[in-house]
Amino acid sequence: MEYYTLGNTGLKVSRLALGTMTFGDDWGWGTDETNARQMFDTYLEAGGNFIDTADLYTNGNSERMLGRFVKSSETRDRVIISTKFSYNAEPGNPNAGGNGRKNILRAVEGSLQRLGTDYIDVYMLHTWDQVTPAAEVMRTLDDLVTSGKVRYVALSDVPAWYVAQAQTLAQERHLEPISTVQLEYSLAERNIEFEYTTLAKALGTSLMVWSPLASGLLSGKYKPSEEGVEGSGRLAMLANSGNPVFNKFTQKNWAIVTELEMVAKELNRSMAQVALNWVVNRPAVASVIIGATKLRQLQDNLRTLEFEIPAQLQQRLDEVSRPETHFPYTFFEPSLQGMINGGATVGDKPNSYHQNVLVKGTGAGVMSD
Repeated sequence: MEYYTLGNTGLKVSRLALGTMTFGDDWGWGTDETNARQMFDTYLEAGGNFIDTADLYTNGNSERMLGRFVKSSETRDRVIISTKFSYNAEPGNPNAGGNGRKNILRAVEGSLQRLGTDYIDVYMLHTWDQVTPAAEVMRTLDDLVTSGKVRYVALSDVPAWYVAQAQTLAQERHLEPISTVQLEYSLAERNIEFEYTTLAKALGTSLMVWSPLASGLLSGKYKPSEEGVEGSGRLAMLANSGNPVFNKFTQKNWAIVTELEMVAKELNRSMAQVALNWVVNRPAVASVIIGATKLRQLQDNLRTLEFEIPAQLQQRLDEVSRPETHFPYTFFEPSLQGMINGGATVGDKPNSYHQNVLVKGTGAGVMSD
């Protein structure tokens, strides 16, 4: 396992994080406690230390299960627990959800109790509520860090302008800064590249990726057929749920799956490993969440860092998955930028210009990347 620092912090996290949204079968597609414990143990044995959950997941049972696993394995000082708040579990009570101070302080106490711990390593806003000012969120999260209940803070599924505002407020007001921004990113969903990658570099944070396999589309379990879709799993079950996250069966995505399958065969790797390898090596990505319902899926995913995708094959994946550029991003394409630069080459600084800390293996030294 390899470890990166999480954004501009000293917290070292494994490049592959364990997602626990599947811990518990409350939603009809998760896994029971016995299988979840096997995956937890296997992940730690592989050197993983970053575990992602949320108060919403499986109605709170994901946090409870994770708390029991950490306690019985006596690994609290080793593991880094990330959990989230935002979603409402009390219909009719508007302040039992959202990102206001009242709900954040309520939610953190519930997560601490379910996790059976007295502190959360990374506490994360789950989704923008379109109401709460960034200043209120950042001040409240800073108070939690000061109190010792939280070590680092983060955002998830928020507009880029909101991240920029929140991080700028944190820097100017000397509040705890945003360590990472958790977003959907995969060969089938690359739209964050238009804003968030540059934002992370410019404002000293990082990207944490969810759904790197596009809810299973890139794992090889789904194939197009004359009747529609062959294959079963969460994506097939929820494709018509109204949640746009699960609307992955498009002509473009089938082209991505086809190319991914060919590249995987040339590399003698699984489709999931290649798809994960592609996203884990994208700019500004600190950690990628891998989730599974079966132990063999997790074991396959954990081999993601064993190889490199050759440049020619990388280019094929890049081309087939390239998102369509819309206004105003068309003005930032090389053709128009050349009109600004007078045709001269004006590139970004090389990676060696920036000091990104990379730690390989347990007890290894620190290298500048």
